Amino acid sequence: QVHLVESGGGLVQAGGSLRLSCAASGMIGSINAMGWYRQAPGKQRELVASETSGESAQYADSVKGRFAISRDNAKNTVYLQMNSLKPEDTAVYYCNAVVRPFGDNYYRNYWGQGTQVTVSS
Repeated sequence: QVHLVESGGGLVQAGGSLRLSCAASGMIGSINAMGWYRQAPGKQRELVASETSGESAQYADSVKGRFAISRDNAKNTVYLQMNSLKPEDTAVYYCNAVVRPFGDNYYRNYWGQGTQVTVSS
């Protein structure tokens, strides 16, 4: 019943910026955390940034100082502002949310389908 809808991916030159958006829709009771993961070709999926309710944002070391995560609780939406992009940032970016569906008593983990980010040199 919960669906994560991503947008904002694309192709950008090194040094450029992109802003990813992910909106959680459906029968949502509450969201404890939202974040972004990525998987580059030949690499394991890794955490990029996440924000848990009541806690500070968490970032991968490789993106600290360049990326910023933000969350609009009213819209159940998380954003990832990506600045000073590098070719190494090229990956499929996946939205993730820990959601308690409306009517349920437990939180569940949901994933978006992913959006491609390509950074050219």
